[in-house]
Amino acid sequence: MTRYVMAAGAWLGGWAWDEVAAHLVARGHEVRALTLSGLAERAGVPADQRTHVRDVVEEVDRLGPGRVVLVGHSYSGIPVGQAAERIGDRLSRVVYVDADVPVDGESFLSGWPSEEVRRSVAEHGGVWPPPPAGEFAGQGLSEERITRITARATPHPGATLTGPAALRGAAGDLPATYVKCLLDGEDPPPAAATALAAGRWELVRMDTGHWPMFSRPGELARILHEAVPAS
Repeated sequence: MTRYVMAAGAWLGGWAWDEVAAHLVARGHEVRALTLSGLAERAGVPADQRTHVRDVVEEVDRLGPGRVVLVGHSYSGIPVGQAAERIGDRLSRVVYVDADVPVDGESFLSGWPSEEVRRSVAEHGGVWPPPPAGEFAGQGLSEERITRITARATPHPGATLTGPAALRGAAGDLPATYVKCLLDGEDPPPAAATALAAGRWELVRMDTGHWPMFSRPGELARILHEAVPAS
């Protein structure tokens, strides 16, 4: 039995993992699908980058002794990767699902043209509104899935996007699997590419889009199951 703590990307809550969690539980695993502060049922809770890191660490603490696999999708790779360093020998592995990887001193918005996002956050009172349904096209999602996502997505707290990551070492120093969703591009982010090129991380490719928990939940659950070899 493996214990997983999972956080989804921008605009999403723990509900995004429902189908993946069901597959993992059926395999005998324990799953905590975490909603980060300010999102979904926790909407309105003030949050910055440090808050989200603390959310993940506190969820691990609630599990008590024993090792865990941390799973971060998209934006949530940033706080999950920082939490992975903080939980020490309780970490079994990190799985980055088409995710950003933290770099000390850099934010989620560092390293890519983000003026439109910053402007949107400023215009919407400090939150990043969910994208319209059309932006989910071409990612292997059915119309029903897109409707489900857009109906339940909530604005994302803007301060979590601009706050810098704080790491003592490099994310690549910790054991990890990087899941690259090919409909969202073939290349992992630079921090992941460096760790992969050095042979420290495992790379798994999925022929689907950026939201595999919706488009390929069974396949993603299998990848998560296989990420940690049986003892």
